[in-house]
Amino acid sequence: MNRVLELELTGIAHGGDALGRYEGQAIFVPYGIPDEKTSVEIIEDRGRWARARLVEVLRPSPHRVNPPCPYFGQCGGCQWQHMDYQAQLVYKRIIVSEQLHHLGGLEDFLVEPTLPSPDIWHYRNHAQFAPSPDGGLGFRSSRSRQVVPITECLLLHPLLSDLFSALDLALPTLERLALRAGVRSGETMLIFETVDDEPPEIEVDIPVSCVLLLKDGTPVNLVGRNHFVELLGHRRFRVSAPSFFQVNTAQAEQLVETVAALLQLSKDETLLDVYCGVGTFALSLAEQAYKVIGVEENPYAIEDAILNAEGVSNVEFIKGQAEVMLPALDLAVNAAVLDPPRQGCHPQALQSLMDLAPERIVYVSCDPATLARDARQLIAGGYHLIKVQPVDMFPQTYHIETVSLWSR
Repeated sequence: MNRVLELELTGIAHGGDALGRYEGQAIFVPYGIPDEKTSVEIIEDRGRWARARLVEVLRPSPHRVNPPCPYFGQCGGCQWQHMDYQAQLVYKRIIVSEQLHHLGGLEDFLVEPTLPSPDIWHYRNHAQFAPSPDGGLGFRSSRSRQVVPITECLLLHPLLSDLFSALDLALPTLERLALRAGVRSGETMLIFETVDDEPPEIEVDIPVSCVLLLKDGTPVNLVGRNHFVELLGHRRFRVSAPSFFQVNTAQAEQLVETVAALLQLSKDETLLDVYCGVGTFALSLAEQAYKVIGVEENPYAIEDAILNAEGVSNVEFIKGQAEVMLPALDLAVNAAVLDPPRQGCHPQALQSLMDLAPERIVYVSCDPATLARDARQLIAGGYHLIKVQPVDMFPQTYHIETVSLWSR
C-alpha cells in the first residue's frame, strides 16, 4: 500500500479505468489513458489486482485533453473528460468487444464503430442531485458516498441548466432531487424525495411541474402534472415521474433507428417488446409490423405506454414482470426486442423468450458486462450473435449502450 511506481498503461477496463501491469499484477488507474507512461500510487492491493491513484503523467497520450469541468476528478458523474471524444468512441468499442469475449465466451463476432452523439455536452434530459451537508446540491464523489456540491454541470441540457440555476432550496428533509425535461417539448419537471415522505413547501414562478415521489414509488402532484411529454420522430411520448426514458433524446432517436435497421420487420410479422417502458420501441416500430406486444412491470410506465398508443390499433401492452408474463404467452413471435435495466434480463424471462423461438432478437443493453452474461444463455439456447452496434448515449462517461442482433 502507498507504493509509488512507474507504470505503462496498456488497456482500458470496463468501468472506465486505464489498465497496466506491474510484475504480473493488473493495476487499475482512474483518469489514465492507454499508451501513457505514468507515476501511480497503489491505494488498494487485492493480490491479483490493485487500484492506484494517478500521481503524474510522464508521457501523455495524444488523446489527452484538459477537462473543462472544475469538478472533474471529484464528482463521480464523468470519468472520461480527460480524453478527446474520438478516443472515447474507440475505447467504448474495445470494452464491448473484450466483455463479450472474456465474459461471454464469444470468439467470432462483429462490433461496429460506436455511433457518436451529435452533442457531447449539454445532452442530459435527466439528472439526479443529492443535498450537500454544507448546503446546495451536488453529485456523489468519485471516491466515496460524499456529495460534491456544484453550481453547474456541463452535461445538463440547457433546459435543465436554467432550471437548476433558478432553484432556491431550503429543505432539510430532502434526500434526492431529480430534474427532467422533454427537450423537444420544452416541458420540465422537478421530482422531490424526502426523508419522511412529507411534501415540501413550494413557491413557483416558472413553468415547471413538481412531484413528490414517495418511498413506495407513488408520485404525488405538487404543482402542474406528474408527467412530461417528449417527442421522438413523429411520435409524442408521455413520461411519468417514475418512468424510465433515455437521458439523451437525440441518441434515443438513433437507438430506435438502429433497432429498426437490425430487426428488418415486415408487415406480416409479430414483434414482442420486453421491458417496453413507455412504449418507445413498440410504438416507433408499430407501422413496420403486423402486431406488436409490449411487456412492462412498472405500473406508471405501462400506463404511459397505453396512453401513448392512442390511435395505434396493432399494439397491445401487458402489465407484469417479464419472467412471470412471458411463460404464459401463447402466440407466434417472429422477432423480439429486449431493453432490460442495467442488471440485464431475468434468466427465466430470457429462457421464456427463447422458448417462444423468435427468428431474431435485438438486445438493447446499457451494460456490456450483463450483456455478456446473457449472451452465454442466448448461445446455449441456440442463438447466434450477428453483430453489435455501440451507440454513445453518454459522452464523457464510460457508460455504453449497445444494440446487438441475435439469430436463431
